[in-house]
Amino acid sequence: MPTKSEGSASMRMFGAVARGLRENAGVTTDALAERVGYSKSLIIKVERGERMPPPMFVEKATELLGGGALLAQAAAHLERRSDFPEWFEPYADLERSAISLYKYDNFVVNGLLQTVDYARALLSDSSALVEADEIERRVEARLARQNLLTRTPLAQLAFLVEESALKRPLGGPDVHKAQLTRLLGIGQLRNVTIQVVATSAEAHAGFDGPMTLIETEARRQFGYLEVQGRSFLLEDRDEVSTLNQRYAMIRSQALSVRESAKVIEQIAGEL
Repeated sequence: MPTKSEGSASMRMFGAVARGLRENAGVTTDALAERVGYSKSLIIKVERGERMPPPMFVEKATELLGGGALLAQAAAHLERRSDFPEWFEPYADLERSAISLYKYDNFVVNGLLQTVDYARALLSDSSALVEADEIERRVEARLARQNLLTRTPLAQLAFLVEESALKRPLGGPDVHKAQLTRLLGIGQLRNVTIQVVATSAEAHAGFDGPMTLIETEARRQFGYLEVQGRSFLLEDRDEVSTLNQRYAMIRSQALSVRESAKVIEQIAGEL
């Protein structure tokens, strides 16, 4: 599915105006970059609508390119692109106002629990063709979602995570250990429970993959599934009920909260 990596419509409009003024003035991207004090690659991205114009860009570009107030008028209508891919936005909107959230993850620690270094390592490894500044933007967006952990009113949050995911040394030993330490800290919050699904568990209801169950302020319940850049937001009562039953089964097969904390401490202690 398409993403919003190309930026918002207003950003593309601003970029087209900036490029038109530059070409009409006979100014190269190199010359404009030197005049406004930003890199040529950034100028190109602004003209493509992929980046917001940096501070002072409009004023300095207007001095060089002319066009009167045209560039400033275009800038007045700029809207920053979404922080998330298009396929993730419907879920992100629900998550912001959730009153309860139940998650099961089997490959990595959930994004709501990640440290900045763990998130950066994960996004860098899974987005090899994405530029560094875009990786940082995605990291910031992910960390901003973690407001849900402590916002008022509190949401009830439960996380089930596979032991194998906790043992994966993503980012190296230091990043790995810091991530485990963060899990222990978050687990102390009174609205959060973290349970480990032991690798040794013979029975397992989670082989169909990760899932999220979410309840909104309007008491509506949704299921959310995600795989390889695609997502499915489920509203059908029967489908959501099936996921609830499956989640309850996985939770019954997981270690207790106290036992889970001991496992996390043990894994961290071995690093």
